[in-house]
Amino acid sequence: MAATAVSLELVFSRPETTLSVTRGTARLMLDMGYAPLLEVCLPNGRRADVMAVGPKGDIVICEVKSGVEDYRLDRKWQEYGPFCDALYFAVAPEFPQDILPEAPGLIVADGFGGAVVRTAPVSPLAPARRKALTLAFARLGAMRTMRD
Repeated sequence: MAATAVSLELVFSRPETTLSVTRGTARLMLDMGYAPLLEVCLPNGRRADVMAVGPKGDIVICEVKSGVEDYRLDRKWQEYGPFCDALYFAVAPEFPQDILPEAPGLIVADGFGGAVVRTAPVSPLAPARRKALTLAFARLGAMRTMRD
């Protein structure tokens, strides 16, 4: 049993890829005029890898997938839609894109930047939810600034 858990952990965890794709995705969001935060807890208890607010107040979530195993084993991304206007997968250049569903957008990124390969469908948030998420996002960003 312990060997299985260790094996799964080694297969599932690719921290260098996750870090690289996350960094490149955040840089892309900045280049697109968005203000990104990493590791953002959502009201449903899930955690978004990258959440960004655009100049017009639109909210984007990017779900980083470090590899095929990560995609197949972690399906929590399906619960992110109610908390953003647009949802993207963010993957490394070598990730097999054909296994991903068509609905979320697609970003390919490395440690230096990224590119939108497929634009995400937009599903505008209700005004009250947008206000609550924007306020929580601003407070989180301010608290992180003061911690550092």
